[in-house]
Amino acid sequence: MADQTKHPEPGRSNPNRFDPSRAAPMLLSHGHAGWLGLEYCGHGADWVELKLPWREDLLGEDDHEVLASGPIISLMDMASGLCIWTKMGGFNAIATLDLRVDYQRPARERAAVFGHAECYRLTRSAAFVRGFAHDGDPDDPVAHIAGVFMSIGGDPRNV
Repeated sequence: MADQTKHPEPGRSNPNRFDPSRAAPMLLSHGHAGWLGLEYCGHGADWVELKLPWREDLLGEDDHEVLASGPIISLMDMASGLCIWTKMGGFNAIATLDLRVDYQRPARERAAVFGHAECYRLTRSAAFVRGFAHDGDPDDPVAHIAGVFMSIGGDPRNV
């Protein structure tokens, strides 16, 4: 079967290519991501980094000023979706099949948490992601993640 991917002419960028820096203001301002206050930090060809600002109403325990695990999982799920679309070069409906979060330690008190996710493989029906959450030092992560996401809208390699 011929490659159906739309490629720009050599030397020209594709204006329709998914750009997380342009999509983030819309995607991160609505729904759950908007309520959490997620912020775009940066991206590469197959990775995205987002920020979850510290907020008192997102604490896990009353006697510690540390973000709860639920918002951190949501941060990593959203970063994973954005890095998949970035690697695909376009938007395609996806669903989280499995997102494993291995906590290494609690975040520092009153610290924002950053979520870095990388899509390292795309297949006909799935995308594979790995990443980590940190509170300022990527070499001292709060958590590591590994996830599998299903493509709902067709082969993600042909977006």
